Amino acid sequence: MVDAPVILVLGPTAGGKTRLAIDLAQNLERPGECIVADSMQVYRSMDIGTASPTAAQRAEVPHHLVDVADPADDDFNVDRWLVLADGAVRDVRDRGGTPILVGGTNLYVQAFLHGLAEAPPPDPAIRARLEALDEASLRATLEAVDPEAALRMHPSDRRRVIRAIEVHETTGTALSDLQGQWTTDGGRPDARILGLSWSVPAINRRINDRVRRMIDEGLLEEVRALHAGGRLGRQAAAALGYRQLIEHLEGRATLDEAIEQIKIRTRRFAKQQRSWLRRFEARPGACWIEAEGRSPEALLAESIDRLFPTPHP
Repeated sequence: MVDAPVILVLGPTAGGKTRLAIDLAQNLERPGECIVADSMQVYRSMDIGTASPTAAQRAEVPHHLVDVADPADDDFNVDRWLVLADGAVRDVRDRGGTPILVGGTNLYVQAFLHGLAEAPPPDPAIRARLEALDEASLRATLEAVDPEAALRMHPSDRRRVIRAIEVHETTGTALSDLQGQWTTDGGRPDARILGLSWSVPAINRRINDRVRRMIDEGLLEEVRALHAGGRLGRQAAAALGYRQLIEHLEGRATLDEAIEQIKIRTRRFAKQQRSWLRRFEARPGACWIEAEGRSPEALLAESIDRLFPTPHP
């Protein structure tokens, strides 16, 4: 029997990817299992702020690569995730199922499609010097040496910002140029991209609504417990929502100020995501669906029609 394709469900943050992936998994001829491609959903106990699939959603459909790392682990990266993701795809197929990769971190999706870019090994001296710089200085340096990377990297993601500057200093070539070379091939022939498109005003409203819902569901209490227990490494503590609420807990912002910053920075993150998503939109065979104003049932029906034109699964 020919292996089922890997379906990649992509789109902006707060765009409904998790719900559509679950609906697809339950309605394909070969039942699907979800493989999460999110650099923060890998961390245990960071559930509300990362919008991880809930216990109820995980009961509906098996999910992989959620809660696979300790939030104090600053060494979890795309290399480790890719090994786990490839293993999960094999396991799902071995059970006769359909792997459904749910995109959250577009670098992870890119690595899954094209492998890892050839880049120099870390330079401890350069890295130590860059680690001593503040966020604004790092951002200014990155914008000067690799403006494309600056557009798609979140300013709080120190690890990736430092790595991009380090690569430029080591090679004289921008990391985004290396990654451009990395994408000249067609990528995985077994992958089918299904993307959800949203207008900017609509996705911004959904982001604001999600932030309010996270607060109502106990995000502050989640962050307080992790922070008080010393369980957050530098990487996890920089996650959207967590960093802003840590500032509140340490007396550097009111709760209202922290919540407003989460909304602002998440909207900016969604803007940065669009440069990545345009790359995926251009991939041959990619299907993109207008999601605004559509019911989950309508999105599911169109998704199946676009992914499997004839015959239906």
